[in-house]
Amino acid sequence: MKTIAKIRTDFPTKFGIPRQSGLVDELKGTVVFEPEYRNADAIRGLEDFSHIWLLWKFSTGEGESWSPTVRPPKLGGNTRMGVFATRSPFRPNSIGLSCVRLKKIEFNEATGAVLHVSGADLMDKTEIVDIKPYIPYADCHPDATGGFSKDSSSPQLNVHIPEELLSLIPADKLTALKKVLALDPRPAYHNDENRVYGFGFAGIEVKFTVSGSFLHVCKIE
Repeated sequence: MKTIAKIRTDFPTKFGIPRQSGLVDELKGTVVFEPEYRNADAIRGLEDFSHIWLLWKFSTGEGESWSPTVRPPKLGGNTRMGVFATRSPFRPNSIGLSCVRLKKIEFNEATGAVLHVSGADLMDKTEIVDIKPYIPYADCHPDATGGFSKDSSSPQLNVHIPEELLSLIPADKLTALKKVLALDPRPAYHNDENRVYGFGFAGIEVKFTVSGSFLHVCKIE
């Protein structure tokens, strides 16, 4: 498959990224086409859709090996399910699928058309292999069942960021960061109150601890 574009996001690594697309609408991303595909005709009519599907390649190391069963974070990381009943990256073909909101399309001479999207669950510079419009009458199924993922009301953490650290966070990224933290970025099987976790986001390094239902940001670098 050919790489048609790359997405730019605030996540330099996969740690911290929401486990599904659309969970944090404030997360912004830009899809920049590769030179071969910077043809305005290729996206003619896309502006009429509110959402699009991104098909993308998992990062190096994921998709290179697979197992018939995996441990979904949704089940605490201790219960095994069939790989094809999950969205685990460790599968025979390293293809990801995300539904994102198309905010606007911007044109410039240097990069051609750039798609501004929100709600993406992709790492920075992820390679996009295809883009398709989200079609409500065909893609939305209100009567669908969700298997072990049917409960979307996962408890969220109460996030505390000390006043003296707020100024170190880009103002336009604060809401998105709080929502990402509230989703609990830790692996589902981690529950060490003394452990300091950290991940990169929007040019800063966020360090935090979790105690019960409270997440405390202890350092911003």
